[in-house]
Amino acid sequence: MKLKTVVFFATISILIPVVHSETPRKSIYHANAEFEKSIGYARAVKVGNVLYVSGSVGWGEMPEAIDIAYTRIADTLKAHNMGFEHVVKETVYTTKIELLKAAKEHRKKYYTAGYPASTWVQVERLFNPDMVIEVEVVAYSPDMKYNGKGM
Repeated sequence: MKLKTVVFFATISILIPVVHSETPRKSIYHANAEFEKSIGYARAVKVGNVLYVSGSVGWGEMPEAIDIAYTRIADTLKAHNMGFEHVVKETVYTTKIELLKAAKEHRKKYYTAGYPASTWVQVERLFNPDMVIEVEVVAYSPDMKYNGKGM
């Protein structure tokens, strides 16, 4: 009987901090605040040491579209004193998967410190029909700080 009581109280004492944990502080980053707020969009959201970067789009021929999208991501990462070495997850949506696969070497130049976990998906259409690629990333840094530009 005493063993059951000890196990019960040990289990409860482990769960109490989880039940009463604080909600993480969330900060929203806008690169073009007026436009982004008008459509209900945030370029990125930071929670703790994790930065969730919204889809960054590119248009035109695939290599140029990759540059447009990844440059926007680089700017957002830089605003948080981060780079592509901090990216741990990438999701790419494209209307032309074969062209994306053909341009994969072009994309690799952004990941000089190793590749993140990635998912590539072909979709019928993106937000604007001229867009051919949209890339979202999740980045982590134990010492991430916002540099004060772009909010």
